[in-house]
Amino acid sequence: MPCRIFTYDIVTGERSLVHTSTSVHFEAPNWTAADMLIVNGDGLLWALPADGTGDPRQIPLDGIPEINNDHVPAPDHETIYLSANDGHLYRAPLTGGTARRITADDTRRHFLHGVSPDGTRLAYVGVDRPDWSTASLLTVGVDGTGTTRVTPVGGVDDGPEYTPDGTWLYFNTERFSPGHAQIARIRPDGSDLQQLTDDERVNWFPHFAPDGRHAVHLSYPPGTRGHPGDLPVELRLVEGDDWRSPRTVVALHGGQGTINVNSWSTDSRRFAYVDYPATR
Repeated sequence: MPCRIFTYDIVTGERSLVHTSTSVHFEAPNWTAADMLIVNGDGLLWALPADGTGDPRQIPLDGIPEINNDHVPAPDHETIYLSANDGHLYRAPLTGGTARRITADDTRRHFLHGVSPDGTRLAYVGVDRPDWSTASLLTVGVDGTGTTRVTPVGGVDDGPEYTPDGTWLYFNTERFSPGHAQIARIRPDGSDLQQLTDDERVNWFPHFAPDGRHAVHLSYPPGTRGHPGDLPVELRLVEGDDWRSPRTVVALHGGQGTINVNSWSTDSRRFAYVDYPATR
């Protein structure tokens, strides 16, 4: 299946094709301060210019197993944090080099989604091996210390991401309706849980722009379980914090890999995403 990397301008509504691949299955773009997109593909990390003027180049990483599509740059855009297929979190120089494991051996798998604005903590999904129904939210210091539980086991929580001011974690969860993911928010200390969306569609992966004025999330057809690929999905734009009135800005074929992690440009005007055109 081909994959196409796009950017979307929320001011003009323009979609710009950055790259098309039929050989590497690219997923989950980040956007760096140097106007580069960071994506994963074939268990590796890649970088390419956001303006489409160059092809992806592999970022060389040592000391880490194959990675998945949960990777987020640090606020200084010099370090990148990654989830690997061994179930652990790692840190590495964004330009490449030796990766260092962050998480300790325990009974869970760790899936990264957020870095605090001050760069000191990571928000992740913890899954007790091998049961995804145990998915819940935790945070940990970037040095691997100070693990803190945010939500209790059993909510099927995913995608925790700090707001730009660090006062909330936004995420998707099935706590309010089993089997039906909706967007919610909670304080990093685990207090003040609030449901934000309540509609027939299945809503995943909320991402705030750096200025906090907009957010985008992935919306699946009613009845979708989990966050599979190969479906007709929508990217919905939220103005301010009005999660009850999102606006669909892109309809595409995709899902898993489209926008798993924050992909906003540093000027808060554009975001990147990946689609996977149906060929059958």
